[in-house]
Amino acid sequence: MDLETSEEAKRLQEVYRLYDLNASVRQRRAPSNPGNCRIRQQRSTQIRGILGDHHLIPLRDSRILDVGCGNGSELNRLLQLGAVPEMLHGVDLLPDRIEDARRRYPGIRFLRANAELLEFPDGTFDLVLAFTVFSSILEDGMAHRVAAEVCRVLKPGGSVLWYDLRYNNPRNRHVRAVSKGRIGELFEGFELDLRTTTLLPPLARCLGAATPVLYPMLSWMPLLRTHYIGILSKSC
Repeated sequence: MDLETSEEAKRLQEVYRLYDLNASVRQRRAPSNPGNCRIRQQRSTQIRGILGDHHLIPLRDSRILDVGCGNGSELNRLLQLGAVPEMLHGVDLLPDRIEDARRRYPGIRFLRANAELLEFPDGTFDLVLAFTVFSSILEDGMAHRVAAEVCRVLKPGGSVLWYDLRYNNPRNRHVRAVSKGRIGELFEGFELDLRTTTLLPPLARCLGAATPVLYPMLSWMPLLRTHYIGILSKSC
């Protein structure tokens, strides 16, 4: 399958191109927003805890793939957990994002690729990152093909580090929630360890100077947590 033959892949490329051109989207996602900063900090803390709970830290012996890697920042953060740059790989549909990632983190390998057909041998990776990937895929066939490829390139006993929407976003028709049942369907036979996380982003982004106080208080309420984070473990 060529990058250009999947209609859903074409749709995704156009959606993300429009995101990048939309000033209001860029403003909402600005890294400087205190709410966005707190979301990233919370996620990083939870990732460390989850990987520790599953005895995956330090990551120095782990070959890791980030599917939908964007600018590469999530892979780069894994260096703090002992990951080795030469063992980190990122793939993304968008050439501009791959070029940006290569400029930012030249020690990590980044490839433009359609995750429906990953150019890696079977059982290459110990850990695969899937962050807001499957909520962006609206076509069931593509979702199953991407999940099958993730499973194929993952070693027996390997893990998927998952972070994605558990609620639909009524403001964004280009995404849909991924329930626990749906995750189990896509990764049949995997053991799921999933937790709720991330304060409703539109709310988090409005907290301003009160973010350090209000974000922890509000995020204690399970109904306000919009994402799942956790580990999907492949059987040996």
